[in-house]
Amino acid sequence: MPVSESTSSSRPRVGGASVRKAKLPDAVNIFDLVNSLSGDGTLLRRNYAEICENIRDFAVAESPVEGDSGGVFLGCGALHLYGPHLAEVRSIVVKPEAKGQGAGGRLLRALLEEAEEQKVTAVCLFTRIPDFFFHFGFRVVDRTTLPDKIYKDCQTCPRLYACDEVAMVRGPLPRIAVLGPSRIAQPELVKLQTGVIHHTDV
Repeated sequence: MPVSESTSSSRPRVGGASVRKAKLPDAVNIFDLVNSLSGDGTLLRRNYAEICENIRDFAVAESPVEGDSGGVFLGCGALHLYGPHLAEVRSIVVKPEAKGQGAGGRLLRALLEEAEEQKVTAVCLFTRIPDFFFHFGFRVVDRTTLPDKIYKDCQTCPRLYACDEVAMVRGPLPRIAVLGPSRIAQPELVKLQTGVIHHTDV
């Protein structure tokens, strides 16, 4: 998954956003921004402890401030790794006042670059704005082709049977699943755990 522009550098970008790996002090800003959009179902609600536990999954976008050691928080995104077969872009969002600064695109490129560094073959996401992600090589797929995602989040989501998000994938569809048992039958998938181990008394 070649990435045309690296955004993982922490060096400031003049006139726009820079992207860096998140650190624990960023958890408050991430918590506030993600949960500000959870009421209408745009993002899944995250509690503060969960964000702290998974802070290494996150990247943050900042607007450089001249003469200051830190930048202004503009947005965040996370990359959740299921295994070499699949990663998921999660909680990618920018503040309303950051629209038009390129922060969303730079965040996404940084997460895709990280997936490439981890040798992940496919990246998925669920979104209400598929047009944005088409520009980055994602395509719309049937959500049932992503059983790891279904088992991790969807089966416990209150919007399971009224979901208005589109499932998208960049790269080949996974042919294995590591989470389960899945309630959605996928006969074409290679099951990692099949059969029963029988113990015999000696």
